[in-house]
Amino acid sequence: MTSLLLYQRIAQQLAEDIRTGVYRPGERVPSVRKMSAQLSVSHATVLQAYANLEDQGLIRARPQSGFYVHQTPALTAATPDIARVELPGLVTRSSIINQVLIESRRDGVIPLGAAVPHVDYFPVRALHQQLAKVTRFHSSRAFGYMFTPGHEPLRRQVAIRMRDAGVVVDPAEVVITHGCVDAMQMSLRVLTKPGDLVAMESPIYYGQLQVADLLGLKVIEIPSDPITGVSLEALQLAANQWPIKALILTARLSNPLGSTVPEERQKHLLRLASDYDFNVIEDDIYGELLFDPGSTKALKSHDREGRVVYCSSFSKTLSPGVRIGWVVAGKHQPEIERLQTFSTYSACSVTQMGVAAYLENGGYDRHLRYVRQEYRKNLSAFQLAVQQYFPAGTQISRPKGGFVLWVSLPARVNTKDLHLRALQQGISIAPGLIFSNTEQFNHCFRLNCGIPWDRESERALMTLGLLANQLCQEGQEAF
Repeated sequence: MTSLLLYQRIAQQLAEDIRTGVYRPGERVPSVRKMSAQLSVSHATVLQAYANLEDQGLIRARPQSGFYVHQTPALTAATPDIARVELPGLVTRSSIINQVLIESRRDGVIPLGAAVPHVDYFPVRALHQQLAKVTRFHSSRAFGYMFTPGHEPLRRQVAIRMRDAGVVVDPAEVVITHGCVDAMQMSLRVLTKPGDLVAMESPIYYGQLQVADLLGLKVIEIPSDPITGVSLEALQLAANQWPIKALILTARLSNPLGSTVPEERQKHLLRLASDYDFNVIEDDIYGELLFDPGSTKALKSHDREGRVVYCSSFSKTLSPGVRIGWVVAGKHQPEIERLQTFSTYSACSVTQMGVAAYLENGGYDRHLRYVRQEYRKNLSAFQLAVQQYFPAGTQISRPKGGFVLWVSLPARVNTKDLHLRALQQGISIAPGLIFSNTEQFNHCFRLNCGIPWDRESERALMTLGLLANQLCQEGQEAF
């Protein structure tokens, strides 16, 4: 048995002891030396296990004292309700989405809407160093054109990263793109034609609605559970009634729900794709931000028929500004490359080379471990603040990673009104109406927890809660 499996087993057992009350909040867990002696393992193995438990937010180290069970109030708010199936249709929300996005980009607002982490959570200095080296020592190539499928060293590093998601690909199978949406847009162009029907999770990342509108596609929304993801039962019912051409989903950490499809359900989903002959576009942009890395593999890892086109990017982990994404399209790769050749050639040469150099340097895993810890703490703080300050009956998602929360308010609250009133107070949110082509989520909103939890962010949550309570009271009086 490898040391990796051993430390995971130790961490899992201690986590179970904490959850069942063997060790209570505030109590000290066995010292590294004692645990090492009890289990006849090395100190390093126990330290790895304790680091894993710290990543999960279950224990905290106290200098010169040891490790203690983390004390935190209980999160008692319910998870959001699952949506209902509605008829397919063309996208009608693009203008509303654009309006909300423009309003939310005002200068000086606290960005609780856009799913963009604070700059402090990006490895800016390390990236700057690598970009400076590239422009200084490789200027002739860095300032020239880069053609599809992209910079070979970067494609090699992406192929290595995808091993962690359970996906084994050759670097030659990776095409570098201008971010994840670009990858999905080209994939949809290859897999569909105007008028075709595509299925999407509901609630939906609004960027997917915008792409569908751009391509003239009809959309059917498939309800998603906030824990286990897309409803396979609803998907099968829809596929029985309508000719679904493609399904777009995020199997690991969906946006905005934060759900993760268990691997057995992933395999079932692929059987449905085979039975009803549709392809799947997997958006895995948040996959590397799972708090327990390796706990769930990508949908692509189970694909045996070449039905899954895998899309991702470094926008949520390194920087949205570098505009580096990629697509693994299998048999559709020649068409993807043809589209890219006659549109953008490839992503920016300088950033491709700089990101490749950064990944080769070996600091990326250390960076991921740091941001996972920070996002776990932030999510917990934001969840508890919503529970404390928002109206009774508010529901909150329970993502297993990432930095976004989905909040469902009492039905009489319209979050478009909350969005407008919050902007007057210098706070932006993402109202639920932009995450669907229907009216189902007008009482919901997405909350960005990728900003440090401090007095300013807590005051912003208190203000949002006050505004939500006012709207709730006004809705009750109107009723």
